[in-house]
Amino acid sequence: MSRPLHPDPLNGTARPDPAELSTADLLRQLTDQVRTLVTDEVQLAKAEVTAKGKKVGVGAGLAGAGTMLALAGGLAFVAAAIAALALVLPVWASALIVGAVLVALGGLLALVAKKQISQATPPVPEQAIDSTKRDVEAIRREVHR
Repeated sequence: MSRPLHPDPLNGTARPDPAELSTADLLRQLTDQVRTLVTDEVQLAKAEVTAKGKKVGVGAGLAGAGTMLALAGGLAFVAAAIAALALVLPVWASALIVGAVLVALGGLLALVAKKQISQATPPVPEQAIDSTKRDVEAIRREVHR
């Protein structure tokens, strides 16, 4: 006797009506579906961790760039700025003013870098974990029916 076939909503292929399947067939389907679900969740977790890792890399790059720019700017303009201010102020006061400006700019870049890094931490795949928890809860509800 042939079993009636129904379209599978996931891939469009015809499959037997679950009410007509044996327990062994149902367990085989459950195993396949759980394997697929776990594989998909692992792929989601990998993608999420990769994205967060990239944000940490960008933040670290910004921190390094900010530090280098602050140093390069300081080295390139310190002498000129001090000399220019020394025309109207004592040399020590000129050096103090230029130094304070450079430290302030470096601090600003460090704050921007800290914000970038904090957006990507902790490097935990939160979406994948939440999705897995929902899947486990849905399976529990179906099993307890």
